[in-house]
Amino acid sequence: MAQTFDLSQYELTVEEVIRNAAPARLYEHGLRNEPGTAIASSGALIALSGEKTGRSPSDKRIVEEGSSKDEVWWGPVNKPIDEHVFMINRERAIDYLNTRKRLYVVDGFGGWDPEHRIKVRVICSRAYHALFMNNMLIRPTTEELADFGEPDYVIYNAGAFSANRHTSGMTSKTSINLHLERRELVILGTEYAGEMKKGVFTIMHHLMPRKDILSMHCSANQGEGGDVSIFFGLSGTGKTTLSADPQRALIGDDEHCWSNNGVFNIEGGCYAKAINLSPEDEPEIYNAIRFGSVLENVVFERSQRKVDFTDTSITQNTRCSYPIEYIPNAKIPCVAGHPDNVILLTCDAFGVLPPVSRLTPEQAMYHFISGYTAKVAGTEMGVTEPEATFSACFGSPFLVWHPTKYAELLADKLKTHGAQTWLVNTGWSGGAYGVGKRMSIKHTRAIIDAIHSGALKNAPTAVDPVFGVEVPTSVEGVPDDVLMPRNTWTDKAAFDATANKLARLFVDNFKEYESKASEAIRGAGPKLL
Repeated sequence: MAQTFDLSQYELTVEEVIRNAAPARLYEHGLRNEPGTAIASSGALIALSGEKTGRSPSDKRIVEEGSSKDEVWWGPVNKPIDEHVFMINRERAIDYLNTRKRLYVVDGFGGWDPEHRIKVRVICSRAYHALFMNNMLIRPTTEELADFGEPDYVIYNAGAFSANRHTSGMTSKTSINLHLERRELVILGTEYAGEMKKGVFTIMHHLMPRKDILSMHCSANQGEGGDVSIFFGLSGTGKTTLSADPQRALIGDDEHCWSNNGVFNIEGGCYAKAINLSPEDEPEIYNAIRFGSVLENVVFERSQRKVDFTDTSITQNTRCSYPIEYIPNAKIPCVAGHPDNVILLTCDAFGVLPPVSRLTPEQAMYHFISGYTAKVAGTEMGVTEPEATFSACFGSPFLVWHPTKYAELLADKLKTHGAQTWLVNTGWSGGAYGVGKRMSIKHTRAIIDAIHSGALKNAPTAVDPVFGVEVPTSVEGVPDDVLMPRNTWTDKAAFDATANKLARLFVDNFKEYESKASEAIRGAGPKLL
């Protein structure tokens, strides 16, 4: 029997609208109606996202309108479109959704702190998308859902229907449009579920700084003694892996805010990369893949439905979405005090940054604004191997305000609460990409453990001659040579040249921010040889 949930206020007239369906029901619908959907031997739902298996940041647009025009960092990250174009795309999405036999509505919250959370409504036509957002939003209780009322933001996911590339401002058949005044997000031309998740993140990146709250692309966890660590980093740098620590409570794996009350997670779930996933290296994540989880674009053995996490024939960006409570030591509710350690994760494809460095406050700001890492294969469409990039605040694709807005908020909170900042390289050692090898997860975990135990806080250090950072000379569980990257290279002259090359990239990138940075921050960057 068809259910009715009134969507007429959105010009949607489909008779069967299922709101906040149970995962079991979404499984049934996905298996019945969506090609490629299956159940893995672990119990997770396997789904295909179609042509797009990663985000499409070049197709994101924000409406240029009076209420928020002066707050947006316009440029390559936030490309403007006008109101008329947005309404064309919105109508195209509405028209498509009205052709569907049934629609799904997911009502949930963004932000675990009740004082700062927002109400989000997702309207979509795929059971896979509904289950994904059931995992990624914070799930209301029965009472909260009954009193949900009008949402603060609405996401129209018509991703199976293309944008009209001939419409002004469109560059492809994919378009992700955010209207801050109307509080609406429209998705066309991509069925990659991560666009919804990152759409909510972008919204929070706009709203929270208005309240002097720092929105952050980071994971977070808490030790038994109550100490909190946050891990900044782009996808593929280790945020999810390193925060899923059996000795610490997980606050969240990707998106957080730092308010005057402390840290709170934005999401109700985790979205982990699944490539080469194993129970030995990442047991908490591996064991979270069970009934209710969503596996995206993975390859599986047909008779036993066992997933081959090493098979990247569909995409290198295989993913798994699961509710945060699937991590045994998750901290529910996902809120905590102020961080003691702020860890900046970078994946250095050049192989010259130390595995761990202790940063001064000025160096912390320099590296936060720079946001150096390497885009890892599969994270975005078209990226097939790691390539050096600078992503302001370790998440420029999701920023709305100018990066210095977030940097100023971070500086204020570091000063107020006395957190120590670290730069941790999870990239290459023994040579650049193609010559060296990816840093051992065991070594990186040993470094993180030493940070948490306090062993590195006052440990002896040596100053890196190019980057000027303090490098601990000994870490339990890590060979001393690994701590000093130059020692791992056979060709020392090649190392020096490569280090100087990366330093030049840092200097050139930071020119964009020099005019708004203090002399102390400008002086915290690398020195060219």
